[in-house]
Amino acid sequence: MNEKETKNPLEAIKRLKALQINMNKELKSENLSDNYTEDADTLSEQNDIQESEKSDTDTASKAKKVRSKKTPSLMEIAYEAEQEKELKDSGDSELEKILEKTPQDELIDNFFDSINPAKKKTTKKNTSSASSSKTAAKKASVISMAEKEQHEDILLKTLRSIDGPSAPASKSTLSSILSGETVIEPKKTRGRKPKAPKKVKIIPLGGLEQIGMNITAFEYEDSIIVVDCGLAFPSDDMLGIDLVIPDVSYLKENYLKVKGFCITHGHEDHIGSLPYILKQLNVPVYGTRLTLALINKKLVEHGIDRTSTLVEVKYGQTVELGDFKVEFIKTNHSIADSAALAIFSPAGIIFHTGDFKIDYTPVFGESNDLQRMAEIGKQGCLAMLCESTNAIKPGFTMSERTVGKTFDLLFAEHRNKRILVATFASNVDRVQQIINTAYKHDRKVVVEGRSMVNVIGVAGELNYISIPEGTLIDIDHLKDYPPEKTVIITTGSQGESMAALSRMSSSLHKKVTITSEDVVIMSSSPIPGNEKAVNKVINELSIKGAEVIFQDTHVSGHACQEEIKLMYSLLRPKYSLPIHGEYRHRLAQRGIAEAMGMARENVLIMSSGDVVEVSEKSCEVVNHVEAGGIFVDGLGIGDVGNIVLRDRQNLAQNGIIIVAMSLERGTNRLLSGPDIISRGFVYIRESGDLISEAEEVVRNAVRDCLSAEVNDWIKIKSITRDALSDFLWKKIKRNPMILPIIMDVHDR
Repeated sequence: MNEKETKNPLEAIKRLKALQINMNKELKSENLSDNYTEDADTLSEQNDIQESEKSDTDTASKAKKVRSKKTPSLMEIAYEAEQEKELKDSGDSELEKILEKTPQDELIDNFFDSINPAKKKTTKKNTSSASSSKTAAKKASVISMAEKEQHEDILLKTLRSIDGPSAPASKSTLSSILSGETVIEPKKTRGRKPKAPKKVKIIPLGGLEQIGMNITAFEYEDSIIVVDCGLAFPSDDMLGIDLVIPDVSYLKENYLKVKGFCITHGHEDHIGSLPYILKQLNVPVYGTRLTLALINKKLVEHGIDRTSTLVEVKYGQTVELGDFKVEFIKTNHSIADSAALAIFSPAGIIFHTGDFKIDYTPVFGESNDLQRMAEIGKQGCLAMLCESTNAIKPGFTMSERTVGKTFDLLFAEHRNKRILVATFASNVDRVQQIINTAYKHDRKVVVEGRSMVNVIGVAGELNYISIPEGTLIDIDHLKDYPPEKTVIITTGSQGESMAALSRMSSSLHKKVTITSEDVVIMSSSPIPGNEKAVNKVINELSIKGAEVIFQDTHVSGHACQEEIKLMYSLLRPKYSLPIHGEYRHRLAQRGIAEAMGMARENVLIMSSGDVVEVSEKSCEVVNHVEAGGIFVDGLGIGDVGNIVLRDRQNLAQNGIIIVAMSLERGTNRLLSGPDIISRGFVYIRESGDLISEAEEVVRNAVRDCLSAEVNDWIKIKSITRDALSDFLWKKIKRNPMILPIIMDVHDR
């Protein structure tokens, strides 16, 4: 409708009056029969009340009468057209008076009564009848409103066919125009405005630049769930550091939103940080039976088991956490009770694989629930977070049962030697096969290593491992049996410096000594980054004469390329977010996803701290939060940072020089020194000339400062440090840590 018509309802009324004849032609063709039917229904209501007074003949006669009244309504239309002509001739002033004096509702009713005056008379008759019931009156009112709506529809249709875009947009607008109100039409849109797609935030706080410290947050409005909470072991350059735990500053800032932790399995790189993080974020932890038992063991050691909440979840069970629902799905890994997570969010289903492999013949329990994964794929998987550890390796990962056959052959081949097997403490299935083979060959089994003892103890209590009676002995009783009748299952397969095998190789173990009569089976493969440490242990064992076997004694717990392809085939995710691996591993998975038909833009390579928004329409990085590692050194958490580590590295590589001198208070006169003390730099007794030259350099620098009346001791220390550092670098190309010390002396 144009602006002129919305501001001048008089013109609209004139046009509407002129169009009544056209409209009623449509009334005749579309609605006349309906009106006859409605009038007959009204008459029937009256006949029910006066049934005893009137006969069937009278009823038929009245029906004819009503119909006879209906026919002249078209004549009335012609009459209205003539009235409109007379009104037009009389000028606009008369119409304006009518508009001013007539209320809105009455004006609209009069207009429709002019279209169908017979209906008005019928309605008045029905409402004035004292004998009609409330039900009949209500029905008549409904019929009247229905007719009114029909008339409005026809009127709007007629106007739109003539005026097109200028016609009223709605019935309310039409009524307002008829009543003389000023109407401002809203801007027309084609169809409904599409709703903005719901978006879920995925925030990896660790586990992407390394193997370890896995933790990922999922956020929607006021709900956050966290998947896994692992630790990382320190690298060679992290001197003195025991553990590395994730920085959860973002979770602490949004503490009230965090609904809980969902743990996929019981490995250290997925549960190791929980004792530290739960002290800061005391929220429920959800996981399978064995996983929670291993977590509880850690919480007991830290003294927070009574204040923490652990909730056991069975396979196929769904837990509600705020706006999320999380279903635990059976998978296979190198530890029992591993699970994948189907996260049902308002934006769609997000699938987190956890650590997995496809093992059709597992040692314990059932195989992967591939059927449920396929069902989720049919429902529609929005995004998949799939591990990438072995994404660079082609083919399939071998079944765990194949290792049992290899153990059987090795035990038979070395029946006259003591056997030591180094493996992951958490690989319960591997330990089970070693025990089974030892029992078959009549050997006693010793479990050595703190973590190994803990895991096997928990697994035994929960019946996840079966140990024949009399097979397991304490390490103190090892000497009571011939070496060829014993097997030692130990930790240290990754070359950890304090692990049992490392201490045995370096002759630091108090109860086990490696000899040439020992066979060491390395039943593991080095984790990326641990190759150097593992090789060191193997070399030390070989020097002592032991035979080291590390081929065909291990199968990975992680999926290779073909198994990852199977996950993509079953789940058919719209977006892929590779996790759990170094950059090269995740890049390899992107290639797998593209080979399975995914567009490159739908595969997102994330970094720790990235805030990724996922919806049906997009998947992109929109922000970045604080993330990284916090160092644990003894009982200290976070008190060792990059600066301290840099100093430790400098001390380890170059040593330290301490420069001591005494200055008189007030005058700043040099009373003694400078004297140089060195540790880890040079052997002072053999480097007297160098030390003397260094002392002279410092003495000259201090005198220059005092001559220039430099009274700031901090500045004096800085000048002294720079002068000595330049001298040592030019002299012997070394850069030790220099620590100047100035003593304040009172002159009496």
